[in-house]
Amino acid sequence: MEGTFLSAAEAVEYGEFKRTRREAEISVTLHKLTVDASRRETDRFALKTACESARKLFAYGVLVSPVHVGAAKKYLAGSETYVICLVGGTGETIVPVKRLEAKKAISQGAREIRLVLCYSALRAANASYLRREIKKLKRAARKIPLVVSLEDHTLGEEEIALGAKLAAEANADAVCVRGETQLVLRALRAGGGKIRVDASEVENAEQLRTLAKSGASLLGTADPERIAKELYERAREEAGQLASVPGGNIPSPAPGGNMSPSAPGGNPPTSVPGQENI
Repeated sequence: MEGTFLSAAEAVEYGEFKRTRREAEISVTLHKLTVDASRRETDRFALKTACESARKLFAYGVLVSPVHVGAAKKYLAGSETYVICLVGGTGETIVPVKRLEAKKAISQGAREIRLVLCYSALRAANASYLRREIKKLKRAARKIPLVVSLEDHTLGEEEIALGAKLAAEANADAVCVRGETQLVLRALRAGGGKIRVDASEVENAEQLRTLAKSGASLLGTADPERIAKELYERAREEAGQLASVPGGNIPSPAPGGNMSPSAPGGNPPTSVPGQENI
């Protein structure tokens, strides 16, 4: 492949350009994060810390339990970060109670509902019950996005595939699975391209990149600051490695290629496998 020779000064300048572009791409990536503050041990201090991190990083949302919706809305006031409410407890709550819980959360400021399905019905492959449950919660949520949680560690691939298929049939907006590539791919296939697939339990930047490339649209984590730090450190390292070389070759841009940094902003687009640059 033909390349362009760079002088030492040009290598430094190109390294800075690459760093700037990578940081713009990282900003877009961070907007795809959902910060998990839904654990039972989350107190008001932990909730406030999670919301402050989400605001600083321009994250997509903060996942909370129903008791923290009002406080999360207060902490996120003035930002575009969503309050996402986890509805359904263990999953074995009856549908009317789940509907009431969802409606109350929305009235307090939730802008997305994540539904914990009836796991006993899912394990028994009771499709009619599950389809009815999702439809009723979707009606209760109205215009608010409804995400079906398929994150429980007792669920296998077949059960996750069934849940994704039923979520698509019942007009849910998305499903959320554990942060494993094979589960994301299985949910994408089962959903038939009709619903968004999110992933949770993201622990580091490498896992985030892998899941995004597999097709996950939103990525949930309890430690967004660590992921942001790892992404920015990698961008600086890449820029520093190029700048440290007295001169170097870079590939000539493809015809019509754009070397301008990507501008962050707006809601995260639905991911398409192989098109992420994170």
